[in-house]
Order: sequence, then structure tokens, then C-alpha cells
Amino acid sequence: MIRYSINDLEKLTGIKAHTIRMWEKRYNIISPERTQTNIRYYNNDDLKKLLNISALNKHGHKISKIARMNEEAIREKVMDISGSNGDHDVMISNLILSMISFREDSFEHILNSAILKLGFEQTVIKVLYPFLEKIGVLWQTGSINPAQEHFIVNLIRQKLIIAIDGQSKPPSDNSKSFLLFLPEQEFHELGLLFYNFLLKKNGHKVVYLGQSVPFRDVEEVVRVRNVDYLFTYFVAALSKLELPEYIQKMSESFPDKKIFVTGLQVQGDYIKLPKNIRFVKNTESFKDLLNEL
Repeated sequence: MIRYSINDLEKLTGIKAHTIRMWEKRYNIISPERTQTNIRYYNNDDLKKLLNISALNKHGHKISKIARMNEEAIREKVMDISGSNGDHDVMISNLILSMISFREDSFEHILNSAILKLGFEQTVIKVLYPFLEKIGVLWQTGSINPAQEHFIVNLIRQKLIIAIDGQSKPPSDNSKSFLLFLPEQEFHELGLLFYNFLLKKNGHKVVYLGQSVPFRDVEEVVRVRNVDYLFTYFVAALSKLELPEYIQKMSESFPDKKIFVTGLQVQGDYIKLPKNIRFVKNTESFKDLLNEL
């Protein structure tokens, strides 16, 4: 059974730890168990209940009234909120519930509803990205079951591939060609797939190599296929010492190419980028860059 600390619950639900403790004492919302060393921990049922309570509380329902409702009534209220508007926080909470319960049908319903309200691109930016950020934090602390993460990531990956396949806009005379790849041992592919979608949507050509690509293979593709730009994503594969070396190697290996880089590992000022490499802050800034090409 997965155990959550009170800090895990705060990160997932948005409810401050001290508020959770107060609700425990005053309203008996949840009753944590304790380890042999007297440390509080919470289970999946506690997380599900707090996610629903958080959604109701954010929509004006007082905690004193929520505390008097049974769990079925709470779930029904949350579904009413989810169905009546496009609230991103409610959608994210429901995605988390789908993940921890391994409910593919629930995931599909939530995501399809979001796409109808927001469109695919905004659903990724406003719902899936924040959702994955929350999951990423818990994955790093060991509070998420790897099976839960793999379950939801593969469902999202399927959606992205379908969306990419659905882009039928033909390349124009002034369209550019992009080579997309992840460095060797980098397997976090969702972000790269979304940039693939954005490029196809804007009528550009894409050579997509995917995850964990040896550098010699990138060199071979560039030799055979005359692409205009390279694009790669750094999440977790390289150490702080390896990353600057890899970036310098790209710059020197492809001196006549513009190279776009993005991801958590290249955020901040500790890496000085060569002139032919440009940092992409987010998808919105990348769309602006595409307009400049």
C-alpha cells in the first residue's frame, strides 16, 4: 500500500499541511495512521477524499458543511462542478484520482471533456503539464507507485500520438525541417511529443527520433537528412557535469545548425549556451520563435 506524508498531500491537493491537521482535529475529515516511530501517514482513500474536499472548498463550499456530507454526496458534488465548467484544478484532481485507482475510463472521460472545453493544445498546457509536475514531485520523493506513473504516462502518450497523426496541414514552401530527439538514457518523452505536435500543427516538417538516442545516430541523420533545426529536451538523464559537455558537443558537431534546447535541467543561469544553441522557456515562447523563422 502506498503511504503519503502530510507534505505529499499538500503538494497533491493544494491544501496546506497545517490546514489538513486542523481539519483532522476539528472535523475528523481523515484519520491518519502512524508508524512505529509515531509518524503520521495517509493512504489512497485519504488522498481521494482530500482531493474531492479540496475541489469543493475551492468552489465556495464551507468545510463545516462538507464535513457533514457522506462520501457519495461529496463525489456527486465534485462531478457536478467538473461537468458544469472548465476548472483546471478540478480536472487535475480528477486525473490524480484516475491515476491512483488505475481507472482508464475515468481518465478518458476527464481528458476528452477537457479537450472539448479547451481544445487539445490548451488541455496539454493548462491541465496535463501541471498534473505531470505534481506527479513528478511525488515520483522524486518515492511517494508514487511506479505502476501508477507508467499507467497514466502511457495513456497521455497515446493521446499525443493520436493528435500528432491528426495534423494534416501540408508543409508550405517556407516551412522548416526539425530533428527531434532525446539524449541517450533520457526516457521522458511526453514533452518532446508535444513539441512535435506544435511543429506539425504549424506546417513544419519533423524527423522524430524519440527517446534515448545515441549521439552518433543524431550525427548520421544530420549527415543524411539536411534538416534546418535540431530540438532536444533535458529532464533527468545527464549530471550537472555531463550536461554542459553534451551541449558543447552539440554546438561543435553542428556549427551551422540552430539548436533548440528545453527542459528542467537547462533552466537557470548555471549553463552558458553557445551562440548556435537557444533555450526554449515554454511552449508559448516556442510558438513565438516559430513566427520569427
